Amino acid sequence: MTAAPRNLVILGSTGSIGRSALRVVQALPEQFRVLGLAVHRQEEEALRQAREFRVPLVAVADPAAARRAAAAAGGVKVLSGPEGLLELVAQPGTDMVLAAIVGMAGLPPVLRALELGVDVALATKETLVVAGAQVMAARRRSGARLLPVDSEHSAIFQCLEGRPADHVRKLILTASGGPFAGQPDLDWNTVTVAAALRHPRWNMGRKVSVDSATMMNKGLEIMEARWLFGVDLDRIEVMLHPESIVHSMVELTDGSLLAQLSVSDMRFAIQYALTWPQRLDGQLPPLDLARLGALHFSLPDAQRFPCLALARAAACAGGTMPAVLNAANEVAVEAFLAGRLPFAGIWRVVEQTMAAHRMQPNPNLPDIMEADRWARGAARERAGHGTPAGKSDGGK
Repeated sequence: MTAAPRNLVILGSTGSIGRSALRVVQALPEQFRVLGLAVHRQEEEALRQAREFRVPLVAVADPAAARRAAAAAGGVKVLSGPEGLLELVAQPGTDMVLAAIVGMAGLPPVLRALELGVDVALATKETLVVAGAQVMAARRRSGARLLPVDSEHSAIFQCLEGRPADHVRKLILTASGGPFAGQPDLDWNTVTVAAALRHPRWNMGRKVSVDSATMMNKGLEIMEARWLFGVDLDRIEVMLHPESIVHSMVELTDGSLLAQLSVSDMRFAIQYALTWPQRLDGQLPPLDLARLGALHFSLPDAQRFPCLALARAAACAGGTMPAVLNAANEVAVEAFLAGRLPFAGIWRVVEQTMAAHRMQPNPNLPDIMEADRWARGAARERAGHGTPAGKSDGGK
């Protein structure tokens, strides 16, 4: 007897993760029914997706875009604003929410889904970075599952399955290193937006691509892994692996290493999160190790990539500091992309904003949201008065 399809809501359906998720749905049509899609502003693309996949509900966070969507919706119901996201994930019959919204906007709907006992496939880093304790508490109370979608955390999840915690010595997150890891003599003054966005392996959004170039993405992934797998920060390491074939590794107490390998395609991690614990043939490309020939590994240069240390410092401080790091980084990356801040200004703004913050050690959710609001204002001041692009002093 064939199991009923899983009812899926996709938050961030027009981003790279959302589009890849819909490709997974297309490859496994008997496994899924898409109940809802959510976007920030790309309402035309969201409505096109809704018609193609016969989705009855679309939530559009931006009110003006939501009004445009409602006027062109046809038979699709359109929800508006942050409240629309919450209503979308609370639809009766929802089995899983794929959270792929960049930034803090993803936190409330993820919490709502978990509180309702709905499983969450999580691609939004900020959710665990800024509110890991609150998110994990909501998951424990409801019994909902939280399944990782980042390729690194998916790899660790697959290596750890069924293994007791005392068998694990450390987690090793692999990193492509972005476009600059293989350029040790690079002058940060010469880094342009186009160069920072030119990722050698992955096709990602602009913000995530810049985070990869600064390696802030790896810092955020360290913070995520701590919550997802309950491992102390000093047992989570980062290793450069430019081929992006080994997606992460687990070192066991006897010294053995377990690794998960696949070609660089996010559909592997997305499909496993959506179909877990099954392994299904979604027509994904196989890995030809003989053709690859060699894989390379090295340690990142902490002096060249200070965002790694800043993220660890925020995680160690705890409280509201992770929210401050995250917010300041978002503001600084936005300023860099707009040409108002040099590349090295990104980590200077983050460091200065963290230094100015009076941390609250045991915050509730409103405290975290207030820290986020404060940090954005403080970071904008620093980014707005920073050294003009092209005049960087080279960093920390």
